[in-house]
Amino acid sequence: MNLTNQSFLVTGGTGSFGKSFIQYVIRNLAPRRLVVFSRDELKQSEMAQTLSPSAYPSIRYFLGDVRDCERLEMALRGIEIVVHAAALKQVPAAEYNPFECIHTNVLGAENVVRAAIRAGVKKVVALSTDKAVNPINLYGASKLASDKIFVAANNLSGESGPKFSVVRYGNVLGSRGSVVPFFQKLIKEKAHELPITHPQMTRFWITLPQAIQFVLESIERMKGGEIFVPKIPSMSVSEVGKALAPGLPQVVVGIRPGEKVHESLITEDDSHNTVDLSDRFVVTPSIRFTSFGEYRDAPKVPPGFKYTSNNNLDVLDADRLLRLLSQEEQ
Repeated sequence: MNLTNQSFLVTGGTGSFGKSFIQYVIRNLAPRRLVVFSRDELKQSEMAQTLSPSAYPSIRYFLGDVRDCERLEMALRGIEIVVHAAALKQVPAAEYNPFECIHTNVLGAENVVRAAIRAGVKKVVALSTDKAVNPINLYGASKLASDKIFVAANNLSGESGPKFSVVRYGNVLGSRGSVVPFFQKLIKEKAHELPITHPQMTRFWITLPQAIQFVLESIERMKGGEIFVPKIPSMSVSEVGKALAPGLPQVVVGIRPGEKVHESLITEDDSHNTVDLSDRFVVTPSIRFTSFGEYRDAPKVPPGFKYTSNNNLDVLDADRLLRLLSQEEQ
């Protein structure tokens, strides 16, 4: 699918990913229409100062919440491609506010599916997280439920309806929820130490530009029902702190509620449905909704395979991390 001259809608369009994705699309893909769908009027107003409708006539700012199915359906009229990035993402906040987390992350996913089918869009890609794999916190459990909803949605839409797929990746280096901006803020404020939740904690890392490219490539090749997983590096949070502030003492403050020591992108249980496409893995659906000829001949991962941040062979070192951060700032 050629992504130029298409009509896009991004839920959560004023978030870290949404803003960067919209900037890339409007400046590189000449969209026919590009709808920023979010509930925060202040963030939309601030975003419009940089990406104004007068300078970019294809952009639209649409106030709405994924909890409101009617509003979503109205926003999706004439839209061909949906990127669903809206979610409540903070692990401790989700633990403390479970009803709000479920309403946005689970019922919101259902609303996106219903509205997309009724509006007749072509493709929907939902952004997921490593925390959805073997979840131990409510945020991860809600995103696992969301992933299941989007995969199963292909059974509801049929052959002529929208195709739904999922993109799952790890921590985004420059996003507001990442520990990297938090560490950088403390370093800028001349903090005497960096707080570390666990000395052995590891995470998958990806930059915003890499995430954007991966999402666009997934939209182009998706058939419906896949979970796309990029091959990305891992690094311990302690080593991230050392790379950003060599010599600055670290103090262990303990794991936050619902936090894992290591994260996973693919479980051993999913290995029998997972294929290796050299630069990414694809978890194909256990129930086949359409022809998966593209993946039938792809090499499968070995039995018992799992993709976790502590067994990842691609490990970031300090120099490579700093290079990635410098690319992110450009």
